[in-house]
Amino acid sequence: MGMTLGEKIIARAAGVDEVKPNDIHTVTLDRMMSNDGTTHLTVDMYYNQLKNPKIADKDKVVFIMDHNVPAENPKTAEAHKKMRNFAKDHGIKLYEGQGVCHQIMMEDYVCPGELIFGADSHTTTYGALGAFGTGVGCTDFLYAMTTGTSWVMVPETIRFNLHGSLREGVYARDLILTIIGDIGANGANYKIMEFAGDGAHNLSIDERIVLCNLTVEAGAKAGIVEPDEKVVEYCKAHGREAVHMFKSDDDAQFAAVYDYDLSKIEPVVVRPDFVDNFALLKDVKKEKIAIDEAFVGSCNNGRIEDLRAAADVVKGKKVNPKVRFIVAPASKAVYIEALEEGIITTLMEAGAMIMNPNCSVCWGSCQGVIGENEVLISTGTRNFKGRAGHPTSKVYLSNAAVAAASAVAGYITDETNNI
Repeated sequence: MGMTLGEKIIARAAGVDEVKPNDIHTVTLDRMMSNDGTTHLTVDMYYNQLKNPKIADKDKVVFIMDHNVPAENPKTAEAHKKMRNFAKDHGIKLYEGQGVCHQIMMEDYVCPGELIFGADSHTTTYGALGAFGTGVGCTDFLYAMTTGTSWVMVPETIRFNLHGSLREGVYARDLILTIIGDIGANGANYKIMEFAGDGAHNLSIDERIVLCNLTVEAGAKAGIVEPDEKVVEYCKAHGREAVHMFKSDDDAQFAAVYDYDLSKIEPVVVRPDFVDNFALLKDVKKEKIAIDEAFVGSCNNGRIEDLRAAADVVKGKKVNPKVRFIVAPASKAVYIEALEEGIITTLMEAGAMIMNPNCSVCWGSCQGVIGENEVLISTGTRNFKGRAGHPTSKVYLSNAAVAAASAVAGYITDETNNI
């Protein structure tokens, strides 16, 4: 019996010829990433709970400060200090102020066929390059960092065959939010969501990042797009070589198979307080839901394609005086590219506030926190109660163009021509 793409990656990491769902294997990890959300906890356990600890391979470990950067209070400052000192003492590569962890990993590290642990749930992002990325807690990360290994129970795979291309004004974010709405927030629990077909190959790498990043919101263990020449070109452009270009065998077994015609996908808005509570934008905008804040950024929608979409919408217009419009590029590289293209100027002239590259509003901790009963429309990853601030606040999710249009209008819409 053949294997799926994800099963082949696990088999490679386990050093075996074949794996099947529900098998448990010891695997050697290709890379490990931890951010400032939990690294200080890992450091504490390293020093206080292990005898004679050591890092198995410092070159496989990356620390990235992105959640609360720069530090917003003394407690965070101490956590950052602990992270810096540990990285320095053990020769671990540390990024600070460079961008969101998953964007940094995509730009500088991820290669197809790799098995990567990240101490962050959206590590599923790395499947955009044909890798198996999955989130783990700090205890599992500590074990992986000190042994170079871990264990994996092989997940079943759900196959999503994508056909055609997205229409103008429809984005990869609309596609993945539609899929999550269809299968539910628990629809892929501990499964691999695999994307293939001509529609998957028509998507840019940035668009594939959007898909894989949000698969965890359907409960997925990993999200992977079948790698192709675009992956090879991306790796080459970033100084890496694409070696393990796996794809599912023709006789591979899937837990379920779905087909999506991309030309039929429409812009969507996800209502509070669940990521599968989605509705079509054309219906939501009739309600003219007033907003207090709009956000474009995050590991899901802070790349150059997203900033371009937002800038195109607000060019020559002004942000509604009742709205705070916050934009956070996903990395320093994205920020610089946006500067060079004039995107930052366009956004600022419209009234947007440009943040340093970090998790920003999506994290709901250090920038753009929303108050009691306030409404946010966001390109962030989650919208559960209290995610972005006060427990009574409301978070709607949309693509970058809708968030920008809503910032201008003062209510949720994609229309600005009459404003």
